[in-house]
Amino acid sequence: MTQSSAPRADVAVIGGTGFYSFLDDPREVEVETPYGAPSAPVSLGTVAGRSVAFVPRHGPHHEHPPHRINHRANLWALRSLGVRQVLAPCAVGGLRDEVVPGDVVVPDQLVDRTSGRVQTYVETGAIHLPFADPYCDGLRASVLAAGAATGGGAERGIRDGGTMVVVEGPRFSTRAESRWFADQGWTLVNMTGHPEAVLAREMRQCYAAIALVTDMDAGATSGEGVGQEEVFARFRDNLDRLRALLTATVERLPDPDGCTCSTWADGIDLTYDVPGTA
Repeated sequence: MTQSSAPRADVAVIGGTGFYSFLDDPREVEVETPYGAPSAPVSLGTVAGRSVAFVPRHGPHHEHPPHRINHRANLWALRSLGVRQVLAPCAVGGLRDEVVPGDVVVPDQLVDRTSGRVQTYVETGAIHLPFADPYCDGLRASVLAAGAATGGGAERGIRDGGTMVVVEGPRFSTRAESRWFADQGWTLVNMTGHPEAVLAREMRQCYAAIALVTDMDAGATSGEGVGQEEVFARFRDNLDRLRALLTATVERLPDPDGCTCSTWADGIDLTYDVPGTA
């Protein structure tokens, strides 16, 4: 296959719990990576005139629990297809009364409370990733603009900003843990947002999380503990809304050229491969 005929995509959507397909009439592509197999073959299609790739984070049948997802393979595979912008819908628990189930939050900060996950492509040398702002401002602005344009602004529960704490899983938090997270001022709790965001930045990709609040966590004032079926059902009920939001976002994505999500590595001799870059 020549370079010109090789499958390509500009944008990717990584689907979360319950979000196992996105594209109409997709073409599936098997991608081999130095890090093993991605969660699933990558699906390619067109959305709003843009070439879009899709991979279900947990696999097409939710085979992969949160602590066993091969994030390195997923992000490398997408970058090898040309992807420079990644939209990442995910299910989250709410920690504070400022959010309620059904809200969509576009977080601006992340806290890592995982353990044991491989969270970098760096295996040799001194490569230190700047990560003060873990999510791309340009992508976040596009999601918020899409929410407003589709009638899903703040009054419909699409909220700008918040801190997402990522826990190891697969268990949910204890009440004490949940209350501690809330006391820190953190807004959301999730099991998959790290190291996905870090690895996207190492791949010089723009990345934004789109967090659907499926429940109030165990320690929240209105929480009574979290159950798997509650989470899955809430996500299923909002799939059409998320698909519409993602489609409208793809229409509004900025040009990634010059974004600091990529330019952070300019002039640095990276000790790992970023496919598609010189």
